[in-house]
Amino acid sequence: MKATVKWVDGVMFLGESGSGHSVVMDGPEDHGGRNMGIRPMEMLLVGMGGCASFDVMTMLKKSRQDVTDCRCDLDAERADAVPAVFTKIHLHFVVSGKNLKAAHVKRAVELSAEKYCSASIMMGAAGVEVSHSHEVIDSV
Repeated sequence: MKATVKWVDGVMFLGESGSGHSVVMDGPEDHGGRNMGIRPMEMLLVGMGGCASFDVMTMLKKSRQDVTDCRCDLDAERADAVPAVFTKIHLHFVVSGKNLKAAHVKRAVELSAEKYCSASIMMGAAGVEVSHSHEVIDSV
């Protein structure tokens, strides 16, 4: 896997993935930015949520669950010092669908957390306290 990050100006950077996709990262105005893009640490958090959501949805589709919506809300805390690393991250999945089996959703979230989500597992191995929860909404 490869990526390139190019400086644009101030504290704005353009990240380009090896698969050919780009994202703008920028800082707040009080740090020399123009607030034109996501912050780099926010990218880590969003990436973690995307990785875990990919796992959960893949497992739910394989178990033939009729999912109509899936959202992963992430709440993170950072150290109050430099480097301001993540200390805690909580992922809360809200899965909606028709006749969903709560046990399938629970198991998908657990398997993502314990076995499949490279980002979550890597953060946990780095000392971040990672936790997960979920709720199921029947959209009959």
